[in-house]
Amino acid sequence: MAEVRLVNLKKIYPNTEKKKKSKKKDAEAPEKKVNLQVTDEGVVAVQEFNLTIADKEFIVLVGPSGCGKSTTLRMIAGLEDITEGELWIGDRLMNDVEPKDRDIAMVFQNYALYPHMTVYDNMAFSLKLKKTPKDEIDKRVKQAAEILDITQYLNRKPKALSGGQRQRVAIGRAIVRDPSVFLMDEPLSNLDAKLRNQMRAEIIKLRERIDTTFVYVTHDQTEAMTLGDRIVIMRDGFIQQIGTPQEVFDHPANLFVAGFIGTPQMNFFDAKLAKKDGKYCVEIGGISVALSEDKQARLAAKDVAEQEVILGVRPDHLMLCADGVKGKVDVSEMMGSSVHLHISTEGKDVIVIVPTNGTASIFPMGSEVNLIFGGNVAHVFSKETEKNLEW
Repeated sequence: MAEVRLVNLKKIYPNTEKKKKSKKKDAEAPEKKVNLQVTDEGVVAVQEFNLTIADKEFIVLVGPSGCGKSTTLRMIAGLEDITEGELWIGDRLMNDVEPKDRDIAMVFQNYALYPHMTVYDNMAFSLKLKKTPKDEIDKRVKQAAEILDITQYLNRKPKALSGGQRQRVAIGRAIVRDPSVFLMDEPLSNLDAKLRNQMRAEIIKLRERIDTTFVYVTHDQTEAMTLGDRIVIMRDGFIQQIGTPQEVFDHPANLFVAGFIGTPQMNFFDAKLAKKDGKYCVEIGGISVALSEDKQARLAAKDVAEQEVILGVRPDHLMLCADGVKGKVDVSEMMGSSVHLHISTEGKDVIVIVPTNGTASIFPMGSEVNLIFGGNVAHVFSKETEKNLEW
């Protein structure tokens, strides 16, 4: 068990293409590359990454493809060199320590099992390399197999196992090493939706049983919300927000976090933040909604001025009413316990979740509806910086 500290971590992949000497090319503006910052040194994949992971904490790095989360994990593992900054595991600086000496174990998304070995031999392989006594190897492998409920598969080879069973073997191979830090790089991404849900529950139970430090990478925000003690949301190599799942859901730091966390994603409107009788309110579609007391206090503490804003409201926080923001139903999706309405309003396409409460709710295409929301669920973002004005 160990605390992990990442201090000003930076990763640059050097440019490998030869610079062209053509004057015409030099005169042209550099080509923009999505999700990547290109400098004279090379492509910057991760920068200004600062994070302290407590002993036995479960941290999830989450973000879209190309945001730098897997690169960060690979730097912790020693599979990528650190360009700048420091990596500490416990009280030991790990920048130049070989991966095998870092006391970590990693689970990859493609399982990486030896096809010619049995499950038992796959799990025992790393211990055999360390010349661990046979009886100790046998004890650890059988304990891990019992935890993961794969004892009955110990004599089989990987090709005779399902995807979920193979992933359990890969996790078991990491468990037997009894590492200080457990790294997982999108371990469930190759599984179907049902199996992914089952394995997510298994990982939660596993965490309780082996009680070590976890660093988990995923692009799936549902995994991040259900697994992490804290989640680190990344974009273009930068940390956008760090917090508990509830904190980042209730108080997104910026527009990106607000849109990334939550399913379906948050709805956004053009609105105005105004003051009436000294109280903040948002004005949209001819209506005015006063913000809740805690939001009032945070905006007042920062002395936020009246301004045009981007208003964010989650789909399950929008309600149908008799008089509100006017809209028209484009699509109605029956989801069983609720109906998801796709509505055109204020020049935007928004989603509203309407509970059915056991009765059929019919909203024909083209139906006119009115929307309202409470001041406690309204999020206001700056149009210039895209930051949450409360924080």
